[in-house]
Amino acid sequence: MTIFAVSSQKGGTGKTTTAAAIATAAHHAGQKALAVDLDPQGSLTQILRGNGNAPGSYEILRGTPAASVIQRREGLPDLIPASLQLAGADAENSNRPGRDFLLQGALEPVRGLYDLIVIDTPPTLGTLLVNALTASDGVIIPVQADTFAMQSVYQLTDTIKQVQQYCNKGLTISGVLVTRYSSRTVLARDLKESLESKCAALGVHVFKTPIREGVAVKEAHTLQESLFEYAPRSNPAQDYMQLMAELKERM
Repeated sequence: MTIFAVSSQKGGTGKTTTAAAIATAAHHAGQKALAVDLDPQGSLTQILRGNGNAPGSYEILRGTPAASVIQRREGLPDLIPASLQLAGADAENSNRPGRDFLLQGALEPVRGLYDLIVIDTPPTLGTLLVNALTASDGVIIPVQADTFAMQSVYQLTDTIKQVQQYCNKGLTISGVLVTRYSSRTVLARDLKESLESKCAALGVHVFKTPIREGVAVKEAHTLQESLFEYAPRSNPAQDYMQLMAELKERM
């Protein structure tokens, strides 16, 4: 059983799309999967047709049993949604004893029920992100192949090192995932090669499978349908399935 946090401290990288795709792909492969929305924006909850008005991740951080807030929908992975109050969680939990271990403790009773748990994290550094990293076994870092990609990787790896030191010695970086990729442009190919070289110098793995750009992702999100049911032959769907094969090797 593995818990992955999908994290990026830069917007527009396909973070939530990746979290939804991994959990949904695992579900379609016959695995028992749980998606946890820890981002106050609640985008993962919307993509997976969750009820954002019901108790969710905010409540489990406050002591509500996780099993009591899990939402189940046909054809989709189980979900702990982002509730409306999650935006204030950082301030509310800042002085609580053991504040960095709240999510880890909340998920422990249900951890054995699943083959895979995927946590969508907020894009900013705070107690919510630290909680997600503390509760996880591995971190997937989605980035675009652009000039600012490495800045995001550097920032997040610094945070991960601190969590490894103080909260979760077993946490690993599963890999950097290139998203919204277009191999047709020379610039994108060059930036991808540069990213791979710099990550190698850091000792950070880059997944072999980049996720290609595709309008099917936005269309599926708008219709609140699974990408793998809406457009299974689309480039992004095929790429995410290939990513799952890579992830299995790192679980």
